Formats: sequence, structure tokens, C-alpha cells
Amino acid sequence: MKKRKNQKSPVSLFLALGGGLLLIAAAILLANQNAPAAPTPVTSHEEETYPDISRVSLNDANSALEEGAAVIVDVRSVEAYQAAHVAGAINIPLAELETRLAELDKAHWIITYCT
Repeated sequence: MKKRKNQKSPVSLFLALGGGLLLIAAAILLANQNAPAAPTPVTSHEEETYPDISRVSLNDANSALEEGAAVIVDVRSVEAYQAAHVAGAINIPLAELETRLAELDKAHWIITYCT
């Protein structure tokens, strides 16, 4: 009898290699799935939500208020307003703003804030 050389079939070698690669890929996916997501840093307010509305600088708002050319309206809740607010601001909660617009002098610059 002749001795056979122990040759591995190329198909079985390919299957073993492919299976190993699949196991490695699965391990990497599982490791990344449980990793906490990096928080997205907040670099500015979400101005792109209302691009047609320009922001007012603190200096401009303060100057207009001191000159009597502006009214500052705090649209937060009554409780938040009572806890702290901009000096000279009036409180009209956002939910009431539409029904209370008549209280505001349209000849003045109306500046709203909620923070």
C-alpha cells in the first residue's frame, strides 16, 4: 500500500479561513455595540432650526432696553420667571403668548428669551 500525503482540500481551507474571519468580525461588532457613544459637543444653539430669525446679542438687547426701544419678554413658566429673570423683563409664558400679544406695544422691539 502506498502512503497518502495528508493534503487538505482548498475548499476546506477556504471555509476555515472564512469562518475565522466571520468570528473576528462578529467579535468586533459585539465589542462596538456595547461601547458608550461619544457625546456630541454643543458648540452653539440650534440656529439652523429657525434660520430666518436672527439672534440678538446681549449688548444690543441691553442697549435697546435701557433706551426704552425694546421690551424683553421671558416666555418661560411663571415659576421659572420667579426663580430668576432678566431685570426689566416681563413674563408671558409661551403657551399664553398668542392670546396675550395685545399686551405688548408693537412700536417697541420685542425680544423674547427662554433661558
